[in-house]
Amino acid sequence: MSVQNQQQEQQEQQGRTITIRVLKFDPQSAVSKPHFREYQLQEAHSMTIFIALNMIRESQDPDLSFDFVCRAGICGSCAMMINGRPRLACKTLTKSFPEGVITLMPLPAFKLIKDLSVNTGEWFAGMTKRVESWIHTNETIDITKPEEKVDPDVAQEVFELERCIECGCCIASCATKLMREDFIGAAGMNRAVRFMIDPHDKRSDDDFYELIGNDDGVFGCMSLIACHDTCPKELPLQTKIAYLRRKMLTAGCKK
Repeated sequence: MSVQNQQQEQQEQQGRTITIRVLKFDPQSAVSKPHFREYQLQEAHSMTIFIALNMIRESQDPDLSFDFVCRAGICGSCAMMINGRPRLACKTLTKSFPEGVITLMPLPAFKLIKDLSVNTGEWFAGMTKRVESWIHTNETIDITKPEEKVDPDVAQEVFELERCIECGCCIASCATKLMREDFIGAAGMNRAVRFMIDPHDKRSDDDFYELIGNDDGVFGCMSLIACHDTCPKELPLQTKIAYLRRKMLTAGCKK
C-alpha cells in the first residue's frame, strides 16, 4: 500500500472535520438577531445530524435549541431544514454531504420557538379540529360485543395513512402553505382521506367537501408534490391527494 493510500485510510478511520452552520435566533429576546453560527466537529462513523447537534450542545454551545424525543424516526420532533431540504435530524447521516458543510435552519410555516425549535404541535392540533379528525357515527358501540369486522385490505390502507408522524416536513416543503397561511397542506389532506376510507366513519363526500372543498383545502394544492418527495415515511401523498381531489370535485359539481 502506498503512503498516500495509507494516509487516506488513516484519515477515513479518524473521521473528517465537518462544519455545521446553524441559524440562531430567539424571538422572545429583545436583543437577539437572526445569525448563523458555525461549529466544527470531528465526524464519527454513522454520525447523524442529531448526534452532531448533541455534541455541539454538550461541548460548544449549551444554549443551542432543537427538538427530539425518540431518536428513531418515529416522533417527528427533530425535523428541520438540512441544506435547504426538510429532513429528520435523527435519520440524516452527515456523510450524506460530501462537501462537509451542513446548514441547519428551522422549518418554515411554523411558529419559531428558538433556533431550530418550532411549534408544530399547535398547527397540527388546529388541523385536527379543522378536518374533524375523529370517527363520526350515530351507532351506539357495545364494548361487550366483538368489534365490527373490516376487510384486511381496507384496514391496511387506513393503517398506511396512520403512519404519518406529524413531523411537518410536507408542510415546510409546500409552496402553497407558504403563500396561504390557512392552507391545510398534505398532512391535512392525508388525514381527511384516512377517515374517508375508514368504514367506521359514516360521513359522506359532501360532509368532507364542507370541510376542505375550497382553496385553503384540497383545491389550493398546486400539485408540485414536494410533500410527496420530502415525506420521511414515504407515504403515498401524491396518489391520495389526487384521489381526494377527484372525490371533492365530484361532490362540488353536485352543488
